[in-house]
Amino acid sequence: MARAGLTADRVTLAGAQLADEVGLDHVTMSAVARRLGVKDASLYVHVRNLEDLRGRIALLAADEKTIRIAEATAGRAGRDALVAYANAYREYAHDHPGRYTATQIPIPIDPELLAQAAGPRRAIELTYSMLRAYRLDEPDLTDAVRMMRSMLHGFINLEAAGGFAHARPVEDSWVRCLDALHALLTNWHSQSHREGDPA
Repeated sequence: MARAGLTADRVTLAGAQLADEVGLDHVTMSAVARRLGVKDASLYVHVRNLEDLRGRIALLAADEKTIRIAEATAGRAGRDALVAYANAYREYAHDHPGRYTATQIPIPIDPELLAQAAGPRRAIELTYSMLRAYRLDEPDLTDAVRMMRSMLHGFINLEAAGGFAHARPVEDSWVRCLDALHALLTNWHSQSHREGDPA
């Protein structure tokens, strides 16, 4: 029988905490069971398998990250919103590296769980809404989302891996990157404009 009080949410949170400590790739059902003080079999009453657990961690992280970004960007627009968004995004990755990883890699997620989850949908809405303030329309809007995500994720990954060994403070480079991102978005030329330019 499952231990009294054990729920899918508790198992997911234990897995997320473990992922932050040892890395998502090192999370196992046995390790989560030990953390909760139960036998492995008790977990399977609440989550189907390790893949299911990883999907639940990804949804938890998406929800947490989105809430943090929403709070940071509330009432802001333009450069202020962009900087607040980027800082909240990066801070979440620093605070919860394992959970952040779960939001960045393809993990199969139960369609029913995904349909009920607000985090992923809200994340898309927040991101697109912020970038629409730069007067971007499709397909430029999606291109801008991909470009921004690549910049943020690339910087965060290099930073986490110790890839910035130069003496210049990383924070100074971060600020300059956000300045450059804002300038690029402000001066973005539309797809239709480019296609209409003479060769």
